[in-house]
Amino acid sequence: MHIPESLQDLASSEAVQFLRRPKTITRVFEGVFSLIIFSSLLTDGYQNKMESPQLHCILNSNNVACSFAVVAGFLAFLSCLAFLVLDTQETHIADTRFKTAFQLLDLILAVLWAVVWFVGFCFLANQWQHSPPKEFLLGSSSAQAAIAFTFFSILVWIFQAYLAFQDLRNDAPVPYKRSLDEGGMVLTTLPSPSATSSVNMPTTGPNSLSYASSALSPCLTAPKAPRLAMMPDN
Repeated sequence: MHIPESLQDLASSEAVQFLRRPKTITRVFEGVFSLIIFSSLLTDGYQNKMESPQLHCILNSNNVACSFAVVAGFLAFLSCLAFLVLDTQETHIADTRFKTAFQLLDLILAVLWAVVWFVGFCFLANQWQHSPPKEFLLGSSSAQAAIAFTFFSILVWIFQAYLAFQDLRNDAPVPYKRSLDEGGMVLTTLPSPSATSSVNMPTTGPNSLSYASSALSPCLTAPKAPRLAMMPDN
């Protein structure tokens, strides 16, 4: 099957390669899940009872539960958008320290959001479990959707933390890598000792011992013992 060149250029473009990255796909899922959490409780999370016109949270009438899910979902959505914008500029960052700091911040926030959504899932599920059945006519499906996507958010943020850790480990600067590489190049360019030592030791001949002894360093030769001179008697 022949693929047009325009489609090939589009598939190899920088924007498409950016969208196909696992980190980008994970951030999109995080943003969508966060949007579902805070929008479902913001629209249908507050209902009035049949005997009262006052609005109450459908999660056990606990306004703290709905407020927590709405605020956390909105902040997580903004965080995903901000990091998506920063990811587009990651390849253009030349400063190694700034890039390492960005990856470290990504890892810390991913772990933090995973903990936040874990606590939120336990809190929301507990409040929904203690909610009286059929207390509100509407909003039950929105509450269940918020709780379900809170659990899914835990998984995607854990995976995001794993990707951030992999990037941090792969791109971590090695202080002595350059010096070690240069030292390895120097060692590889040095000639071998067998090539540098070109002393030909004759194996036969009457002068072999004298030649070998003359080739030795003067410091290695044995010192001569001093001679005692006898003074004649007067």
